[in-house]
Amino acid sequence: MDAVRLILASRRGLAGSDDATAILTEVWQAQALAQAIGSRLAVSGPPELRGEALGLTELAGRGCGVLDTPDLEPDDLLAAQLTELSDARRTLLSLGGLLGEVGIALVGVAGSAVDERTYWQCVEAIDAADESRDRVREMLRKLAARDESALPEREPG
Repeated sequence: MDAVRLILASRRGLAGSDDATAILTEVWQAQALAQAIGSRLAVSGPPELRGEALGLTELAGRGCGVLDTPDLEPDDLLAAQLTELSDARRTLLSLGGLLGEVGIALVGVAGSAVDERTYWQCVEAIDAADESRDRVREMLRKLAARDESALPEREPG
């Protein structure tokens, strides 16, 4: 399935979650998806994105690692369904939005956490989501710079 469709599914899952456990499951799914997208871009994406994409893979992996791994059926794992990344720019724009929503959801869970462990998991996951989003922004900046340099120069007037 295309990355943008998976990101939209992840956003819907996050928006439809109504308790901390469900939210943390969707956050884990979003981070795993970001990790898979980063990995795909690092291997076969535009050359100028490969370093940042590798960094995204590592950061999103950290985002998964600080949370308890949810009990998901293999068919329910969004990241495993990634088969196509047809438009890097569109994917990164969508992923940046998802990571922003992840951060907001985690703030809500942290604020209402009944135990210290959950609170600190959320804090670490917020940090990972923010850093992942920074990598996405940097990749978008690099794509914009590449596209700008590819435009023909206009002669003055």
